Amino acid sequence: MKISVAILITFFIASCTIKNASLPKEVSHERMTEIYEEVKTPYKYGLIMVPDSSNLKMDCPTIFRKNDKWVMTYIVFDGRGYETWLAESDNLLEWETKGKIMQFTDTTDWDSNQKAGYLSLIKYNWGETPVINQFDGKYWMSYFGGNSRGYEKGLLSLSMAYTEKDPATVHDWQRIGHPVLSSNDDDARWYDNSTMYKCFVIEDMDKLTGHRFVMYYNARGDSINPDRGAERISMAVSDDMVNWKRFGNEPLVNHHKGISGDAVIQKIGDIYVMFFFRANWPDGKTVVYNSFYCSYDLMHWTEWDGPHLIEPSEEYDNLFAHKAYVIKHDGVVYHFYNAVDKLGNRGIALATSKDLGESSVTFKSSEESEIK
Repeated sequence: MKISVAILITFFIASCTIKNASLPKEVSHERMTEIYEEVKTPYKYGLIMVPDSSNLKMDCPTIFRKNDKWVMTYIVFDGRGYETWLAESDNLLEWETKGKIMQFTDTTDWDSNQKAGYLSLIKYNWGETPVINQFDGKYWMSYFGGNSRGYEKGLLSLSMAYTEKDPATVHDWQRIGHPVLSSNDDDARWYDNSTMYKCFVIEDMDKLTGHRFVMYYNARGDSINPDRGAERISMAVSDDMVNWKRFGNEPLVNHHKGISGDAVIQKIGDIYVMFFFRANWPDGKTVVYNSFYCSYDLMHWTEWDGPHLIEPSEEYDNLFAHKAYVIKHDGVVYHFYNAVDKLGNRGIALATSKDLGESSVTFKSSEESEIK
């Protein structure tokens, strides 16, 4: 007996709907508190990565394990725009920059001056080794790109890059050559009709969304004045890593003012945890911190209303302490984040769940960073 493709698709969608209907839409305060106790990192180890020039700004670490090494991709702003770099470590504390994996191109390409990359398809089960998985024989990286010079200037759109080589080595990743999501799209929503920023892609292992891949992305937009909208976290889906479509008509995370951004996903038991940062400027004061949301289905999220995970407190992060990448290894939670001081120095810092001592790395306001 032959069964049509349409019937199979209908059955699959119905199965997903039934499965999702049985999942709670809210996470209880008790479970949220349990998650907080598991992920909190009260011990600031300090800076682990600083630029070798005061003209450079480091941002947005992503961590995975490969070839018996820890590998970090991160983005660097040099005044022209963002490029994507790679570093490695033996112990998650001491890091060595290896080189660039996406860099400027002196062409008329749509992304010639901005290539801010974030590795995709990293294993996200809490406490397990965060290896990077392949799809279609390739490793993948999402990124935002643009052709305007300056700090996040002009129209920024989202795209994908890939490699068939070892992702832990320095080489140029191949770009698919066009945006996959843009504020100029015909189906742009009110919340992303101005510009787009960081994006992070996971595999939906249980097909909770009805699709294989999920992208969480930052975007700015407004139904009245697109240039004055807040920055929010929204969602897109794909089945092939190249063709993406927006999911729903509302953002997932919306605080209406300031910035809510840089989602990174981990799964703790049956709960998905979205680490994110919040920045706002009420009455001219700067309020910035890392916190988290929780979800059972990747689509409905409950915000933690307790103590912040990270906020400014030290000389090296006294302006901003934000943009998290959090993993657990050998019983220790490592919370990598962006540290910005009041002089504008921007590097990558670490906080942990156990006291590991202090880092010897510090910012230097002159051309070179130093070791104490």
